[in-house]
Amino acid sequence: ALALNGKIREVGEKIIASNGKAVDFTSALESCEKAGGTLARPTNKEENEAILGFVKQYNKYAYLGIKQHEASGQFKQIKGTPLNYTNWHRDEPNGKGTEKCVEMYTDGSWNDRKCNQYRLTICEF
Repeated sequence: ALALNGKIREVGEKIIASNGKAVDFTSALESCEKAGGTLARPTNKEENEAILGFVKQYNKYAYLGIKQHEASGQFKQIKGTPLNYTNWHRDEPNGKGTEKCVEMYTDGSWNDRKCNQYRLTICEF
């Protein structure tokens, strides 16, 4: 249990966890799915704050479980459901289709980003 200290947080009905590793979007998503979860995707301010806790702890930007939908060009949760909560940084998203993934900054705001950058892996269960 000591090895997991600070690596798991409960928020609402979700458990959010991080292994502290920075990888590209596909690898982050795969490691979360292998563990039985998915990339963390905040659906309210509390969940955004819980994810931000890991971003600050590791001092690394993190990918969120949000992607630009191919057909509509709109950002949606990985499973395709619309976003009911957003926390975009000022003037974001601005990638105009070239930045299909979403990262969280160390202030908790979001930015659209290319999916090949190395970002912190944070999963939700």
